[in-house]
Amino acid sequence: MSPGVKEKNHVRLVFLGAAGVGKTALIRRFLLDTFEPKHRRTVEELHSKEYEVSGATVTLEILDTSGSYSFPAMRKLSIQNSDAFALVYAVDDAESFESVKSLREEILEVKEDKFPPIVVVGNKAESGGERQVPVEDALSLVELDWNSRFVETSAKDNENVLEVFKELLQQANLPSRLSPALCKRRETLPKEQMLRPPMNKTNSCSVC
Repeated sequence: MSPGVKEKNHVRLVFLGAAGVGKTALIRRFLLDTFEPKHRRTVEELHSKEYEVSGATVTLEILDTSGSYSFPAMRKLSIQNSDAFALVYAVDDAESFESVKSLREEILEVKEDKFPPIVVVGNKAESGGERQVPVEDALSLVELDWNSRFVETSAKDNENVLEVFKELLQQANLPSRLSPALCKRRETLPKEQMLRPPMNKTNSCSVC
């Protein structure tokens, strides 16, 4: 970390996106290594885990927000109190990608930052699945125009889920060494981000 950057002992990641894009599924896959195919509406859920970082305890909070209900004040508060953002859409739903654009504008307004810590996630990228959002279009917009990070995932098939959290933690300036369990999982990732098949399915998402 650069000089003058205060080492954090509390980091909050927030998942934002339209209803049914798989925000909860991504979080459950990371924390529990499980997948529930039936969509369940979420109002707001906060998950908290503690990790050892260079001898100190870091609390990692993951906020799962609603895509089904309109709570502008709650969403604004979530944005204000978070350190990094996962903007999730479904690759088979072009309208959900438009929602990501609106959410990004809201983050810029609330945080008053031209380059907020954002990772855009194209979920439901299962092999053979329908697609409405070409990966080239999303990649060009997110990484070239927005200067943010982009990952395509499948919570169902456990593809690139860990990569999303790795990117978010880097965006949030979390100190480099996490708990042994998470470090071990991170070290198995490829150095370069993978955007299309073949994707890495070997990473376990269990948390000790």
